[in-house]
Amino acid sequence: MSKPATINPRIVEALYCEALVLSDEVRAAFTLSGRIDGDPGRVALSSEGLRTTTRMMHAIAWVLNHRAYFIGEISDLQLRRHGRLSPAMRQSDPAHALLLEPATARLVEATRLFYDRLLRLDQFWRLTTPAAFGAIEQLRERIEGEVATGT
Repeated sequence: MSKPATINPRIVEALYCEALVLSDEVRAAFTLSGRIDGDPGRVALSSEGLRTTTRMMHAIAWVLNHRAYFIGEISDLQLRRHGRLSPAMRQSDPAHALLLEPATARLVEATRLFYDRLLRLDQFWRLTTPAAFGAIEQLRERIEGEVATGT
């Protein structure tokens, strides 16, 4: 197995584009919700629609946090604090997938796979990039900020 690439601005931009396309497809798939007859089908569509849109919102938030970091809008410390992905967001209900149209089930799976990729990138980045959570590091950042602004 090859060593994973580190996160860089080009990777983040590619992920951003992919996330936007997937999100648009999810929106289109789940707003046309009058297609499935029967209560179990509607429950499955509603449940998976909520899970899938939430998954994509978390994915886009992660990507946007990394974009902000790379253009200097947030610090490493802020990214580490607020840029986490929840492994729980990757879950779907296999029984519901059986009640969905095949194209919709494939889309739900595509969002899960995308989210899994983000989780792997995030975990690798957190393991390979030194954390700046210590009180001394926070104080140093604050002092450097005050010195830079002259306050």
